[in-house]
Amino acid sequence: MQETQPLTIENQQESPGVSWEATKEDDQIKFNYPFPCDEAGNRCKVLLVLCLLTFLIFISFRNHYPNCSTSDFFSVVYKKIPSTAPTKSLQSNSPTNLSHLLFGLLGSVHTWYNRKDYIQSWWRPNVTLGLLYLDDVPPDHLLPWSPASPPYRVSDNLSFLHGKRALTPIMIRMVHGIMELMREMSHENLRWVVMGDDDSVFFVDNMVDVLSEYDHTKYYYLGGHSEDIISNAEFSFQQGFGGAGFMLSYPLARALADNMESCLRRYAETLNSADLITMVCIADLGVNLTPQQGIHQFDLHGDVSGFLSSHPKFPVLSLHHLDSVEPFFPKMDRNHSTRHLMKAAAGDQSRMLQQTICHHQSSNWSFSVSWGYSVHIYERIMPRFHLQKPIETFRPWIRKPKGMPKYMFNTRFPFNNDSCETPHVFFFHTLETASTWTLTKYTRAAPRDLPPCNNRAAYFVSEIRVYSPAANRKQMDRCECCDIVEINGSKAELKLRECMTGETIV
Repeated sequence: MQETQPLTIENQQESPGVSWEATKEDDQIKFNYPFPCDEAGNRCKVLLVLCLLTFLIFISFRNHYPNCSTSDFFSVVYKKIPSTAPTKSLQSNSPTNLSHLLFGLLGSVHTWYNRKDYIQSWWRPNVTLGLLYLDDVPPDHLLPWSPASPPYRVSDNLSFLHGKRALTPIMIRMVHGIMELMREMSHENLRWVVMGDDDSVFFVDNMVDVLSEYDHTKYYYLGGHSEDIISNAEFSFQQGFGGAGFMLSYPLARALADNMESCLRRYAETLNSADLITMVCIADLGVNLTPQQGIHQFDLHGDVSGFLSSHPKFPVLSLHHLDSVEPFFPKMDRNHSTRHLMKAAAGDQSRMLQQTICHHQSSNWSFSVSWGYSVHIYERIMPRFHLQKPIETFRPWIRKPKGMPKYMFNTRFPFNNDSCETPHVFFFHTLETASTWTLTKYTRAAPRDLPPCNNRAAYFVSEIRVYSPAANRKQMDRCECCDIVEINGSKAELKLRECMTGETIV
């Protein structure tokens, strides 16, 4: 008996899925088939090849014509194997709207009475979705609970820490609120989770528009920096300052909630800031902050009218620390002032606080419009790059050594005795709407009490009317332009419009 040796058979055609092997034994060539057949297995071989070819043709046919019916026989043979790859539902391809956002708000029974007007100014009962987490059961003077406020829950206790001594238990409670919110309110149609404090106002229509630009099926952590340089340096430039709100895509919020308690056990004894703990827990999931303009922590003190009158060219998303700054409008308390601001926002959030600048050449005046908030008149022509810098009417959050930069943006020093640098200030008064335009009126705050600049006095103007298109702005690649329609007696009339191609604002 000679040793069996494999042979290579040239020009052999192999059928798909079949492996052929030939060996030489006692000078006889013998085929070894990978299936049981008799020695003369030609008929078996042909039958198997035909079956394989028929099956492959059928599969190809079904893939190209999935709606075609099949016989009962093929229904038994063919069964589609479900894919394990993630797929998007039809709804996930639809435009993002407010129903896709879930809000988690943190508050205290000790401050709620004075802060509830802030939230009620933007919350839309039966429309916005979310919960307010309090540190205790509301006392009798807060009950019955107003339907104009978000539904409340009392935060969980911290027993899960199992003896670990948290540096700041209140901060752990705030971070843990993300998990509590997801535990109760999570559902498959959610796309974004927004966390914030009870002393903030949110511009939810703008939030929807901005979040629509992101892929909600990916991991995103969106937040804003502090206006104060030292605050960013002391905590982290990589964190979103959460009082003003940060946004998590739903997959990230789900993953964060699932890992929340283990993460808090890791860092409860070493970190003392809710925002920093949140950032670190998210970093452990491999995600970094995506900085987002328009989220205003308001780490400022005093009069913020200078900041709001020169808002960056980006949709305003939130305003925080309303208890730490003066009312937005003169002669109003904080609650009344906040509601007055949100009346303008109800007319057109896309233009809210957006700065538009135009010049009246014959009078040598510059107009700076912060839509829905204020209008400034300067008694000389000023370039846009200069008017974009906020007048420093406010003070820094943290006192700094002399000469150290204070803010994350450039400012103008208020030259209160310079007639050419000090504007006439007008604040938002009323709003009217029609089918094609929106009219906002602004009235003088107070006399300027300075002589005119170069004999170009504007003291006689007491009201400014600003017409803007009724349609919201969706694209903000550049600011709007404006025309001075007329200056008639004590009234000035302006009209906003899209800038023409190549138009300069000079």
